[in-house]
Amino acid sequence: MRKVIVNTTPIIALADIGYLDLLRKLYGEILIPEAVLSEIISEPAHTLVRQSDWIKVKKVPAQSGKNSFSTRLHAGEIEVITLAQECGADLLILDDNMAKKTAKYLGLTVTGTMGVLLRAKKEGHIDKVKPLVDRLIADGLFISSTVREYVLVQAGEYNRR
Repeated sequence: MRKVIVNTTPIIALADIGYLDLLRKLYGEILIPEAVLSEIISEPAHTLVRQSDWIKVKKVPAQSGKNSFSTRLHAGEIEVITLAQECGADLLILDDNMAKKTAKYLGLTVTGTMGVLLRAKKEGHIDKVKPLVDRLIADGLFISSTVREYVLVQAGEYNRR
């Protein structure tokens, strides 16, 4: 089974639009470090994560090199990257650009919420990406117009008007 570690924002964003279950459908079990669990305070994400049997919370040892990139990353991002290094993760799901760059620099494989939606469409779990991207934006997730356009082009749903 693939080891997939997910950060806070993708969990909250997908839960807010009613699509958290895409992570289970695509990856089976996912891992989150304790710092991510403590950052998930909004509903419905908090309840969904606590009640889930496919989201596993892992403790990251206090002295496991967390300080090596703590100046620009939040606690959840640091623990996601640290846990990934410790357990040999196959994939990290992060949305923050600095966290993505850091993880890639460390040789880790990374995607974000938009990558999850594209894969979900490709595998037939959703029919369209655009309505979900638009709902995420309406819910307050920052997605630049460039990224939005790129994702819609990749999904075959971009209409220039």
